[in-house]
Amino acid sequence: MTGTATAAMMLLAAMGCQDPTGPEGGADPITELPRTLTIGEQDLIGASNRFGFSLLGQLRDAEPAENLFYSPLSAHIALGMALTGARDSTYDAIATTLGFADGGALPPLEDINASYESLADLLLGLDPKVEIGIANSAWYQPMFPFRLEFLSTVQRVFDARVDSLDFSDPNAPDVINSWVDSATNGRIDKMIEEFDAREVLSLLNAIYFKGQWTHQFDPDDTRDALFHLPDGSTKTVRMMVRGEGTFGHRWEPDGEIIDLPYGGGAFRMTIVLPRPDLAIEDVIDGLDAARWDAWTADLPEAGVPVHLPRFTLEWEKSLNDVLKALGMEIAFVPGRADFGGMLQDGFDPQAMGTDLHITRVKQKSFVDVNEEGTEAAAATSVGVGVTSAPVPVVVDRPFLLAIRERLSGTILFLGVVLDPPSR
Repeated sequence: MTGTATAAMMLLAAMGCQDPTGPEGGADPITELPRTLTIGEQDLIGASNRFGFSLLGQLRDAEPAENLFYSPLSAHIALGMALTGARDSTYDAIATTLGFADGGALPPLEDINASYESLADLLLGLDPKVEIGIANSAWYQPMFPFRLEFLSTVQRVFDARVDSLDFSDPNAPDVINSWVDSATNGRIDKMIEEFDAREVLSLLNAIYFKGQWTHQFDPDDTRDALFHLPDGSTKTVRMMVRGEGTFGHRWEPDGEIIDLPYGGGAFRMTIVLPRPDLAIEDVIDGLDAARWDAWTADLPEAGVPVHLPRFTLEWEKSLNDVLKALGMEIAFVPGRADFGGMLQDGFDPQAMGTDLHITRVKQKSFVDVNEEGTEAAAATSVGVGVTSAPVPVVVDRPFLLAIRERLSGTILFLGVVLDPPSR
């Protein structure tokens, strides 16, 4: 990991670059972070970047002809909460997939958690002209033997709302969807349609971003223009035009980098535009965090006109197969996944048929790019389930009963009770 304060997520792509000149709206240029990043924070940012580009490759392979917009940081934080309760090879697999190894030993969980906590504080207060929110929550099945230390750590480290929720209640998804809707300022709803019958824990992260361009586009200059599609055809789009303004800009052999600042300039939208003779996959195939850092480090400021399509995009994807392909399949396998750090001491999950494993990882995202700026949101949910959930059995309808000898299988008595007589 480099010591520069580069990208922590897609929307923070150019943190630490030079400040823009002459920002509009009275925003003071932000030329440096309020404090030096800790070693742990640098490691976390590097891990998040590596994870983000690993996701990029897998997601592109899965749907090469589809638009893609996701938050690696949101997925990283949600899985980081699960990491807090993972043990042994499951911990190693999740932490390695999240990019923490980088060819060396994995950092201790205490260091990782401390960095999650402090980096969030740093990002949230960085630019008063940019609205950014990072919200976390953990919802657990009542009566399941979760370790109080695990729940309190998630609450403290991730500033998470921790609450019990009866997942068998038909209204349970509405509770979580309402939380996500609020955390994303109404941009993401219906995060969960229904719960898997095995799920006993739901870990969620939501990220919200809203920033005005430092150099806004004049709506009167927006015009119809052709956009060239991958198959060689064209379509008409509404193209925003900024004829003046100082932006980060650099030519690379594969194309050019354009860096559009928000507010005081700490937050940026960074665009990589391939050469006309190259397809986008020619540029992003093999793209990793190291190459990205080289592209975005110390981008020179230039007065270049910018034409940018105005668009709104929604995206949704299950990340189960992607994460398995990246190396954390063990976390999804009942009987092999080890989330013992979530359970009370002395509880034997396999003996009870309740060994914990990840059942789902899903992300939904939204982005709106217009003349004023950008609004974006992402939510990631991680479901943790059991082989057979310890849900109370309520015998409140007609039933069959048997009295039997278990070893031989001999049934001694057999009956059907339709109307239990009162004693």
